[in-house]
Amino acid sequence: MTDSSEQARSAVPRHVAIIMDGNGRWAQARGRPRALGHRLGVQAARRVVQAASDRGIPYITLFAFSQENWYRPEREVSVLMRLFARSMRRERADLQRNGVRMRFIGDTSAFAESLRAEMRAVEAVDVPEPRIQVRVALGYGGKWDICQAAERARQEGVAIDEESLAARLSMSDVPDPDLLIRTGGEQRISNFMLWQLAYAELCFVDTLWPDFEASDLDAALGWFARRQRRFGRVAESR
Repeated sequence: MTDSSEQARSAVPRHVAIIMDGNGRWAQARGRPRALGHRLGVQAARRVVQAASDRGIPYITLFAFSQENWYRPEREVSVLMRLFARSMRRERADLQRNGVRMRFIGDTSAFAESLRAEMRAVEAVDVPEPRIQVRVALGYGGKWDICQAAERARQEGVAIDEESLAARLSMSDVPDPDLLIRTGGEQRISNFMLWQLAYAELCFVDTLWPDFEASDLDAALGWFARRQRRFGRVAESR
């Protein structure tokens, strides 16, 4: 984890997490199929990852599919699964050239084996010196993450405390997010990275995800730079 004083001095977050909300509402507002909103949402993700890389942000995590999303209509879930697989095949060839290392977090046991194979192929792309590391949360839930960490500690016979749980979470190998952005106007974190977001700055924007541009990321980064991050401490006098 990053030392809090180091984070507080930095105007650029090391790790940005994004809840990509609003694909379906974007499409419905235009009388179009929800699937179109999801396809354009993939394009928005591509834009934002490139913009984050250009701005020197080393880590970004995208909330793509929650455990609760399984309760959506079967047809929509099927569309999403096909879209994930197609996007992975398309992006895989460009990861090394663009300096992007991609990993997945979440419970993927309910995913088709063909989709899990695509995920493994993406993770196997060798990017030894990445410009940006991307985590995509699929089948993810913050409560699940904490429970699986506790179960791993129990099976290993390790005392369950803050240190042992933190070491077994899905994101134990990267710094906790400094900034969470949620698009679409909702103001909640929806069971996303409950542990890791403990001291993140939470930025809620009305823009629906398919419309999110590099300029929107810049606005969120500007807002973040103006925040005073105290991590529970008293602000230093100037």
